[in-house]
Amino acid sequence: MAEELKKLTGRVQNVERGKGFKCLNYEDLCIQPDVELPEGYKPPKFKMFDGTGDPKVHLRTYCDKLIGVGRDERIRMKLFMRSLTRDAMSWCISQNLKKWVNWVSMASDFMDRFRFNTENAPDVFYIQNLKKKPIETFREYATRWRSVAAKVRPALEEE
Repeated sequence: MAEELKKLTGRVQNVERGKGFKCLNYEDLCIQPDVELPEGYKPPKFKMFDGTGDPKVHLRTYCDKLIGVGRDERIRMKLFMRSLTRDAMSWCISQNLKKWVNWVSMASDFMDRFRFNTENAPDVFYIQNLKKKPIETFREYATRWRSVAAKVRPALEEE
């Protein structure tokens, strides 16, 4: 009976401490918890990455926005989550933040996770078969065609 009471007391204390969730303290939830942004620094508005599109383009535009603090990789890492939304944000939140010891490890994991977006680039045959939709104007079709054509990888040359 005493053993059961001890177990129940332990459970109640755990629930009270974290309301049933583990690792809810700031240090476990935050990337680079010991890093403070410079006084007066206002983070820029980032173009949001939702898990679609080219991850390398996102990394380049993200880093380009970090004027004044971009050389500090700890700040770069701390602010990165602010540029993510939807599936990309879910992916980031699900990661073990302690495994990212530096920016390169974080960016590499990001590229690995979203690389499929660029590996599925259209080929020449895809744009040859791209048809105008009945609901779009010719101008809209031409704009869409040019956008897709810009993403086409060169066809493999026969050897």
